[in-house]
Amino acid sequence: MNRQSLYEKTLIRRGATIGANATIVCGITIGRYAFIAAGTVVTQSVPDYGLVIGVPGKLRGWMSRHGHRIHPDANGHCQCPESGFHYLLENNQLRCLTCHEEDPLPSHLAAGAKSYRDFKSA
Repeated sequence: MNRQSLYEKTLIRRGATIGANATIVCGITIGRYAFIAAGTVVTQSVPDYGLVIGVPGKLRGWMSRHGHRIHPDANGHCQCPESGFHYLLENNQLRCLTCHEEDPLPSHLAAGAKSYRDFKSA
């Protein structure tokens, strides 16, 4: 019996990163620039910029467009160490204040120039 027409659609939005051996349950959405850690089992939709880790996957933090973990302050504001983009966390949704999520990155920020190790030591 062919049931392929019954499969639920899974949507992976622009810029999302999915680590090796991650399992994504069908019928959910992975938000823009979300980051799924290796080996994670994702059973629920992931918000834009969300960092999901574990089995089952849980929202453990936030990532910038450039793949850096960012930490909102008490007012929900945070900044990417590489691009300088500003983000705001409101109602458990992170959004970029500097550049709209659907806009392409400016050409000078579209390719990384420093390694992640450089940012960790700063």
